[in-house]
Amino acid sequence: MTAHSNDNNSPVCWVDGELRLVGLDKRMAGLLKAIDQSGSINQAARQVGLSYKGAWQIIEKANNGAPKTLVCTSIGGSKGGGTCLTEAGRSLLALFTRLEQQHRQFLDQLNRSLTRDPDTVLLLQRLVVKTSACNQLFGNITAIQGGAVNAEVRVRLKAGETIMTCMAQASLSELELKIGADAVLLINSDDIMVVTDSGSDRFSARNRLSGQVLRMQQDEVNAQVIILLAGGETLTASITRQSAQAMEFIPGMTVSAIFKASTPILGVLSA
Repeated sequence: MTAHSNDNNSPVCWVDGELRLVGLDKRMAGLLKAIDQSGSINQAARQVGLSYKGAWQIIEKANNGAPKTLVCTSIGGSKGGGTCLTEAGRSLLALFTRLEQQHRQFLDQLNRSLTRDPDTVLLLQRLVVKTSACNQLFGNITAIQGGAVNAEVRVRLKAGETIMTCMAQASLSELELKIGADAVLLINSDDIMVVTDSGSDRFSARNRLSGQVLRMQQDEVNAQVIILLAGGETLTASITRQSAQAMEFIPGMTVSAIFKASTPILGVLSA
């Protein structure tokens, strides 16, 4: 799980952004460049992925917003007409190209400075994780127990709670897990059971995280219970609407989120 890099010589791209001048962005600059190369609005439009009408709208906006005409179009004539950039249009395109190069150099320099700070890199790594699982918990691997077929890995969360996760021995080798490594746990909301924290119940599931009901969301069939954990993380559990009504969840109520060791999907964070 890493941020992207354009090539081997470029820094990891944590910060990105598009250069936009007043009335001129990358799309308009691309169209101007294509017109300058082809001399045809039709060809330029196809080159940059625009319709003929869409290209004309951009040209009209550019010409109307500039103090001098940027694109000149001739109709008919012995050569059949054509489209070209005026001197002002070429000057504006050259300015945008030069500023875009400087903008990219600035972003590269900024990204290089970020990669020199391990704490910042760790924070950014966590922010860019994307997954279909609505629950993501980050922690450190504290124990690894291998077996003939399956392996067990313990992950400690920021408030000290421990989550046990079970995986195939082959996966353990592929991930090259090490004690102390940063890890992310992905947990589907449907795999979490919510119980009131009476302390007397016993369950075969090995993971039990205590917290407080932060809020509830429900429709005609299902309900989602959002639980605030001790470390500030939240877990979302999906249950039936009937179960939610029967348990009478209210904000601030102490509950436990329970799930099996086979439920979490474990991933490691790499630079």
